[in-house]
Amino acid sequence: MIGRAGGGLLLLLVGTGLAHAQDVPGIEICTAEKTMERRTSCLQSNVEFLQKSIAKLALDHQQKLDAAKAQIEALKTTVVALQKVVEELKAAQAKAADNSKKSETPAAKDAAAKDAPKDGATKESGK
Repeated sequence: MIGRAGGGLLLLLVGTGLAHAQDVPGIEICTAEKTMERRTSCLQSNVEFLQKSIAKLALDHQQKLDAAKAQIEALKTTVVALQKVVEELKAAQAKAADNSKKSETPAAKDAAAKDAPKDGATKESGK
């Protein structure tokens, strides 16, 4: 009875080992096959593998392109926002420069008026 159980266990282990031994997908050399059916099957397997590989690579590259496009759009939005900020800063700087010129102009006139003699004094000194 133990022999039967051990033999059954051995068959079970061998059977599962065979179930896991599958072909690894890839390109096979089909010229070694002698019969046309096996060569045709081998070539079809190669074509299917290549088509799957191309489809997978195309999907990967499309996803990368989509991600790059999304990043480009985000960067464009950021550039537009930064350009607006630069324009606002330029306008504020120009406004500040105009305000400083306006504030300097009356002060300069006041200083010049204080330093200059009055009209009556110049007329009398000329006589």
